[in-house]
Amino acid sequence: MELRAWVLIWRLVLLQSSAVLLSSGPSGPATSDSSVVSESAVSWAAGARAVLRCQSPRMVWTQDRLHDRQRVVHWDLSGGQAGGPARRLVDMYSAGEQRVYEPRDRGRLLLPPSAFHDGNFSLFIRAVEETDDGLYTCNLHHHYCHLYESLAVRLKVTDDPRAAGAHWDGEKEVLAVERGAPALLTCVNRAHVWTDRHLEEAQQVVHWDRQPPGVPHDRADRLLDLYASGERRAYGPPFLRDRVAVEADAFARGDFSLLIDPLEPADEGTYSCHLHHHYCGLHERRVFHLRVTEPAARPPPPPRDSPGNGSSHSGAPGPGAGDPTLTRGRSVINVIVPEGRAHFFQQLGYVLATLLLFILLLITVVLATRQRRRGGYEYSDKKSKPKAKDMNMAEFAVASGDQALYRSEDIRLDYKNNILKERAELAHSLPPAKNIDLDKGLGLVSLCTASGHLELPLC
Repeated sequence: MELRAWVLIWRLVLLQSSAVLLSSGPSGPATSDSSVVSESAVSWAAGARAVLRCQSPRMVWTQDRLHDRQRVVHWDLSGGQAGGPARRLVDMYSAGEQRVYEPRDRGRLLLPPSAFHDGNFSLFIRAVEETDDGLYTCNLHHHYCHLYESLAVRLKVTDDPRAAGAHWDGEKEVLAVERGAPALLTCVNRAHVWTDRHLEEAQQVVHWDRQPPGVPHDRADRLLDLYASGERRAYGPPFLRDRVAVEADAFARGDFSLLIDPLEPADEGTYSCHLHHHYCGLHERRVFHLRVTEPAARPPPPPRDSPGNGSSHSGAPGPGAGDPTLTRGRSVINVIVPEGRAHFFQQLGYVLATLLLFILLLITVVLATRQRRRGGYEYSDKKSKPKAKDMNMAEFAVASGDQALYRSEDIRLDYKNNILKERAELAHSLPPAKNIDLDKGLGLVSLCTASGHLELPLC
């Protein structure tokens, strides 16, 4: 009994000091640098829809509605006295539910209820039996992070108390226990992925970087930040920010491919997809060297059959149709861009202004023409009347002047008798004043002049 107590004390010391730990593997402390898992060169034509594939099933985020049943530990036994394949002894989920498969093992095989809190997954056997001899395997599964780890322990049942003890054979622990005594098979793993229950959406981050040609990796520009919680942040130059996108259900499918639509020649460079799962210890990087080529020229449409171009309606190929050395000229495509409403109103304003100017000019010409015609009639009337009056006055002035000159002559004659003297005085004396109608006189003077009888009394 004293030896059995010392064995149990030794087992407890090993347990508390965590001398036997599972190899942490990928679930150990995560490094800050991402490991490059793939690097490829891709080429796309300008104007096309480029897709840079970045997928990982380990980044799929699924909410656990069964109280975190994604972590499980189970103990298996193989190589016993009966031989045969390994059989499941006991398993337990992270929610605390424990299940023992064999009825005879219920109450005899126990796992710590706080295993997923303190990392102690050791199996306790109350009383060792002969059938318990064999190879025990402690298996840890993390379905969410796609992790699997195992630890083997060899149990030997002996009847000699002095043979009880534990040693390391280079690969696994070998434990010798006396029949009927308790045994503790140690399995300890205190990595945070097995003990913590952090919010997974706060631990998953995906981001895309871009390096222009000639720029090193440490000076790359950030394009996108994606979080499992749904938050997204866009960075990068403005000419590229509105043309890059990642699908909205990326974390549900584990597909974080980058879409660039449409692709432009300035988009050339190196693109990096960084996958970080801090909860699962995943840090990966995929590199794409993108090269943009010229778009492929579209072949011109075949000419339509018409009598004017010399083609026949029979559909027979013309001369040189099958000759690959003949090259076709580039076709010119006229693109008609629809005009906006503002441009339409501007053109309408120009037309209305031109029409209004033409109407004003027409009104001005009509008014000027009418004014000129009216002025011409008045001028002709004024011009015809003064001519007649001037002519009559001139003739009258001439006649009166001659008469006055004639009258002003002082003729001194010796008259033989008084009758002649009276006649002469009468002839030289001024006639009595009388009113003369020039209009009527004009016709009379013309008549007297035409007839030559100026000596008539009427003349």
